[in-house]
Amino acid sequence: MVGLILGIVILVAVVIAVAISARARPVGRFERIVRCRAGHLFTTTLVPGASLKAVRLWNVRFERCPVGRHWSIVAPVDPSTLSPDEIAAARTYHDVRIS
Repeated sequence: MVGLILGIVILVAVVIAVAISARARPVGRFERIVRCRAGHLFTTTLVPGASLKAVRLWNVRFERCPVGRHWSIVAPVDPSTLSPDEIAAARTYHDVRIS
């Protein structure tokens, strides 16, 4: 009986976490703004636990920057720290899309 209750609690917690995550990023569920080491901003698809277009080494992603046309380590950027012009510029450039 305790195992069943624990399973239900875990299931509810997972559903709540997914719902909160989906509301936090309403535009393009996995579309994120990233910055390369050279400072270029662009949009990429970041799927948790998967890496189809980038070389992933632990928590670091190495992928092609479409702005500077070079390979670089990229990191996600919190959009709330960017100006509207920076967000617009980042959305102008998108890495290779996966259909």
